[in-house]
Amino acid sequence: MNVSTLADQMANLAYAFRGYNTTNLGRSYELLKHPSYGPVVEAKLHQAARCCETITGKSYDLVKRLEQQQETDLESYDEAVALIVAMELAQIELLEVFFDIHPQAGRLCFGYSLGEIVALTVCGVLTMEDALSVPISLAEDCVALAEDVTLGILLSRKTPLSVEDVQRGCLQINAEGNGVVGPSAFLSPNSILLMGQYDTLDRLQSWLKENHPGRTSLRKNKQKWPPLHTPIVWERQIPDRAAYLMHTLSGGFSTPQPPLLSMVTGKMSYHDHNARELLHQWVDHPQRLWDVVYEVLSSNIETIVHVGPKPNIIPSTFQRLRDNVESQTENSIGMRALSAAVSRPWLQSILPERLALLRAPLIDLYVHCAKAMAQPVPAGER
Repeated sequence: MNVSTLADQMANLAYAFRGYNTTNLGRSYELLKHPSYGPVVEAKLHQAARCCETITGKSYDLVKRLEQQQETDLESYDEAVALIVAMELAQIELLEVFFDIHPQAGRLCFGYSLGEIVALTVCGVLTMEDALSVPISLAEDCVALAEDVTLGILLSRKTPLSVEDVQRGCLQINAEGNGVVGPSAFLSPNSILLMGQYDTLDRLQSWLKENHPGRTSLRKNKQKWPPLHTPIVWERQIPDRAAYLMHTLSGGFSTPQPPLLSMVTGKMSYHDHNARELLHQWVDHPQRLWDVVYEVLSSNIETIVHVGPKPNIIPSTFQRLRDNVESQTENSIGMRALSAAVSRPWLQSILPERLALLRAPLIDLYVHCAKAMAQPVPAGER
């Protein structure tokens, strides 16, 4: 699909915003150096840098980082946050200015982790200054906590993971002392992203094997990650400090337009005055990605536009679900039959609750907005 054709899809289109990753430049350099898009991108980078300077008193040069193609790391986490926010907002402005595509005309928005804060800005709830104030103010403490934290993905190949069992196991390990472990995201029925201090992931794995033998495996990630969306952030009172900061924000009194799915609840939970409350929970509550995936598919979305430097967890989750549905239904039920079953209310009332997940192969996953826009601007759109 060409970017310019998105205007015809707005009624059933969703915007997805990515969060922090170990690589955060993606196609940003190409957009910065694009003859038509560059000024918009540069202006957003300068705006984000000024916001961060006001918050921290430090000097930031995001344009220079991009020009030198200098990737972010844990030590430059605050710059990574600013860069992601700036580039995602720049991509939205490019869609508006050059292609007359406006997110407010879409069906819904959602974002993973930091992406939800960007989405709140795009949906008219926060300004860029408000959006950056909390994550930038708390970035230093998040980085300090990351030094002793390991990220792992808990997997179950045969049966769905019991969230209650995993949470019970985390409580048991935490009660032993010497570190805290907790879920950071519910990725799917058989995968949970965990973060744990010291050896807590190993102890949790042993506890699960003893209490639920043969059901789970744990894959650790060698990278260091800020432990957002877990109880680990309680150690430095990050949620309480975030709550105080959010109550001084100038915005937060508008209903998101288009509607915005919350990763805290997995539902359309935002209204005209609860952004502060939900963002307070966002700091230490797991991301309910799988519930959001279901809500997107049950909303009859046909196209998902991924906004961000490069695709990561959101498009990969939809693609994995798509592949699984296609492999499991091959030669047994056609896509037309699936579409009919999902879209007809009388069938929905008698079929399983999460039937909408079978719509995954029908989604046009337009995953690389930055890549598409890095191409030359059509002559008639300059």
